[in-house]
Amino acid sequence: MDLDSLIVLAPLIAMTVTAVTLMLAIAIRRNYFLVNGIAGFGIVLSLLLIGPAWHKSSLQAIPLLNIDHYALFFVALLLLAGLAVLGLCHDYFKQREGENEELPLLLLTALLGGSVLAASSHFAAMFLGLEILSISLFTLIGYPVNRPRPLEAAIKYLVLSGVSSAFLLMGIALLYAESGELDFIGIEDFIDAHRPLNFVMLSGVILIAAGLGFKLSLAPFHLWTPDVYEGSPAPVTAFIATVSKGAVFVLLLRLWVTTGSYRYAPLLTVFSFIAMFSILVGNLQALLQKNIKRLLAYSSIAHMGYLLVALIAGASIARPLVIESAAFYLVAYFITTIGAFGVVSVLSTPQQEAGDVTILRGLFWRRPWLAGTFTLMLLSLAGIPLTAGFIGKFYVFTSGADGRLWSLLASVIIGSGLGLYYYVRIIVEMSMNSSEEVMSESTPKSREWLSTVILAALSLLLVWFGILPGHLIDRIQSIAISMR
Repeated sequence: MDLDSLIVLAPLIAMTVTAVTLMLAIAIRRNYFLVNGIAGFGIVLSLLLIGPAWHKSSLQAIPLLNIDHYALFFVALLLLAGLAVLGLCHDYFKQREGENEELPLLLLTALLGGSVLAASSHFAAMFLGLEILSISLFTLIGYPVNRPRPLEAAIKYLVLSGVSSAFLLMGIALLYAESGELDFIGIEDFIDAHRPLNFVMLSGVILIAAGLGFKLSLAPFHLWTPDVYEGSPAPVTAFIATVSKGAVFVLLLRLWVTTGSYRYAPLLTVFSFIAMFSILVGNLQALLQKNIKRLLAYSSIAHMGYLLVALIAGASIARPLVIESAAFYLVAYFITTIGAFGVVSVLSTPQQEAGDVTILRGLFWRRPWLAGTFTLMLLSLAGIPLTAGFIGKFYVFTSGADGRLWSLLASVIIGSGLGLYYYVRIIVEMSMNSSEEVMSESTPKSREWLSTVILAALSLLLVWFGILPGHLIDRIQSIAISMR
């Protein structure tokens, strides 16, 4: 391996070295603030190393990973999301009893797994990255370990994640048995030479889609989502909803485009059904929720369905537009979801996790800044103009219309209408008068200054990309065109 290869791999190497450093620091002396500082420094260092790697990204450093502009863009997005979640975790866990030093370490290893997924060009690397990410999440979900609900959520995720991994492995085995290939490009060449897909190949692809559908919480593989979201600590829930799902979707998009899977009608039919089912089930179930985290969980199911619409449109429109649509929607989704769960994190106390919607009652009068931030995030999730969420949803509509996906567009319109209703319902709840008892219970006893800075930055980005998205769109267009 030469110097250029090391430069390309430098962001991943920096994450690995930081994780080892964290292990040694924890073994020598437990200090939550020190461990958080080291983890934050490591993430920032990895972000800085993306710059040199960007200029060398045309080089294939190792056979299993394709660290091109596409991969580096999404690695940067994952790292920025991880840095924001780390800040939220700092304020959330510093008041809670127990030894929490391992949490930043697990966040870092999960980021490493997600980054490997974003750069995977081989099924071996894909499975390795997925397991690094998943194993880290098992423990993250279980924090704090002295409470039953997080442990229950962790066990549910562990069991169902094992089932999804079995689907993935079986699907990969079927593809390998038929083609003798594990590389994405090799699979594409085999498929092109053996059209149409035979039963074994089609079964393998569908099993892989089912395994990834679980990780993305697409219906009907979504049953774990509300329980895990509700049981996990709020910052960890933000991490699951963004970094975990985002990394898997980035992998799915590369796999979908690279192998040419969008050219096969049976797959398009299956994915269309999943997308429509996810949008309708997610939004309809969210209407019934009185718990904030469960409501956002069902909302995330619907948003994964919206993303899948852009993916399916790749059968009829230019490949760069598909990548552009999905990438912008992911950026907007990351900002809004981390912001929404960030507000829930700030409202939570060591005694009680913010859950019931009634805890938001009167928030505009008690904490107007926090209520305004939450309102902005909800409006973006609903796709209201002047927010990044509006631009993202406009991209989905554009892709669907260009691809003439009228039935899917109808489900997007219906789902958006339902989503607007339950998002506005929360905003109305925050504007209502509250009793003194609720006010005293909801108001935190210490200022969460780092979380406030993070929420302010997210709010600024949300409005900035909603009003002036040109620079981000230009960058995304360049990676979409260069993807190979």
